[in-house]
Amino acid sequence: MIALSAVPLAAGALRLAQLGGVTQVVPADRRFADAPAPLVLHIVGAAVYAVVGALQLVPGPRRRHPAWHRRAGRVVTGVGVLVAGSALWMTLLYAAKPGTGALLYVLRLAFGSAMVACLVLGITAIRRGDVPHHRAWMIRAYAIALAAGTQMFTEGIGGALFGTGGVKGDLAKAAGWVINLAVAEWVIRRSAPAPTARRGRRPSVAATGLSS
Repeated sequence: MIALSAVPLAAGALRLAQLGGVTQVVPADRRFADAPAPLVLHIVGAAVYAVVGALQLVPGPRRRHPAWHRRAGRVVTGVGVLVAGSALWMTLLYAAKPGTGALLYVLRLAFGSAMVACLVLGITAIRRGDVPHHRAWMIRAYAIALAAGTQMFTEGIGGALFGTGGVKGDLAKAAGWVINLAVAEWVIRRSAPAPTARRGRRPSVAATGLSS
């Protein structure tokens, strides 16, 4: 999971270095130079969320160190809201990147809001002791956040097959979110506990003598 976020996080680190005047490996962007705060918060928050969030989802450490899991969970939730909130902030504040369309604008607002909703629902679930639903909502939130890594592949493949720019590029981005959420649902269902037989099963017709 961390490897999937490596490329976008590396790109984010280079952007921070460019904004700080350390290097000019990536070209300057006036949108970020004029208002860097949401971008900086997003990149730093995403790095923390990607690493600590992945550790939260690993069963071993979670079982061996439940107190650490709870403390780290509070941090991850707060950082996750920061990541989603800064993404929404950038979508609303910055001018659209050339080559993107209205569809991507709507999708960013939708998935950013959905990530916040997943985090809130996850916290609500654990507060009432519902661990399975807590885990499911947190996995969905993490899947949305990690879409930037998947989009590196969907944009590359989509661009090679169908071309780039406009709706095609927006749909390639959308595919990253859809794929991640589909995998998340598969993981959630695969790891769900098997249903136990219900007590007090209704007796069969033959056993009750009502067959005659």
